[in-house]
Amino acid sequence: MNTEYVKIKVWDLPTRIFHWGMVCLLALLWWSADAGEMQWHQIFAYSLLILIGFRIFWGIIGSDTARFSHFVHHPKVVLDYLKAIKTKGMSVVLGHNPIGGYMVVALIGIISLQLVTGLFATDDIFTEGPLYNYVSSDTSGFLTWLHKMNFNLILALSAIHVLAVVIHAIKGDKLVGAMLSGYKKVSKVALSSSVNRDLTFKSEWLALVLLGVLAAVVFVYLMWPIVQVL
Repeated sequence: MNTEYVKIKVWDLPTRIFHWGMVCLLALLWWSADAGEMQWHQIFAYSLLILIGFRIFWGIIGSDTARFSHFVHHPKVVLDYLKAIKTKGMSVVLGHNPIGGYMVVALIGIISLQLVTGLFATDDIFTEGPLYNYVSSDTSGFLTWLHKMNFNLILALSAIHVLAVVIHAIKGDKLVGAMLSGYKKVSKVALSSSVNRDLTFKSEWLALVLLGVLAAVVFVYLMWPIVQVL
């Protein structure tokens, strides 16, 4: 029997830009720290701060699939989803599934921790975070250590995330393609049984204004002093 498929818009452009922007900036942050390019490391960090700040706001006021309320569920829902996978296999989810929702929150949380600790960190040579002078040397030392150790946790969660994407791809659920194009190919049968089939998307102009305001604030107070000495 031939299966009919339809293309469904799942991800808006702002969410996709955030996702791939975060991937690129994390790679650049790793490179700049490893190469000792600390001024660029700060520039990349503040750029990521803009993206994370935007994602948090967009998770409250943005499109359906971007909203935390759409994919952050009670733990019982996650457990039921895991049981359903074992008995029925993966079901069609338009957006983040219950497990993926927790991963999104975890990644945003630990990256936010990384950014906050970096504001107080120092390399004891040339570079200090903009809030370094507001804490004691012992506190700064602890936050610097936490900043370095927390990156290992980011790597671990990123590896788990990539593994989950690969498993989904093997099962026929192409998450990468959907995050690139914004559209997901779903069978009509699966779509008819899917929850939250009718999705709404917010204006991209709203996202642009929000991103512009956040970028302006971060640039003026954090980036500009570094740009002047580059």
